[in-house]
Amino acid sequence: MIHFVLSISRQGKVRLTKWYSPYTQRERTKVIQELSGMILTRGPKLCNIVEWRGFKVVYRRYAGLYFCMCVNHEDNELEILEIIQYFVETLNRYFGSVCELDLIFHFHQTYYILDEILIAGELQESSKTTVHRLIDAQVIC
Repeated sequence: MIHFVLSISRQGKVRLTKWYSPYTQRERTKVIQELSGMILTRGPKLCNIVEWRGFKVVYRRYAGLYFCMCVNHEDNELEILEIIQYFVETLNRYFGSVCELDLIFHFHQTYYILDEILIAGELQESSKTTVHRLIDAQVIC
């Protein structure tokens, strides 16, 4: 199960958060501070998986953004990396080449795309063509 999804810029600014487990606002702030400090200081050649509070945080860097997902210790890391890749490919298809400004100014579309892929911390739809068809059919203002 995915507990939360974060997107963090290289400067440490949070650009996207989606929480699937209950966290208070104070806990969320602490989680973001801890993980951004931990992930942003790691070298580019290090593994994309971090052990954290009994969970695994799987992250991937695309351009100036880090996409992170926190999962249970038993979950498959490669599957989560594929979900991150799938999410970014879908964003790229929708926005052209996704950048930090797309997440800032089009956050409604970004959350809609994420909700088409994940529901309650689980992968909802694995077919790219189905998700692309649903996103194309939806008129997002």
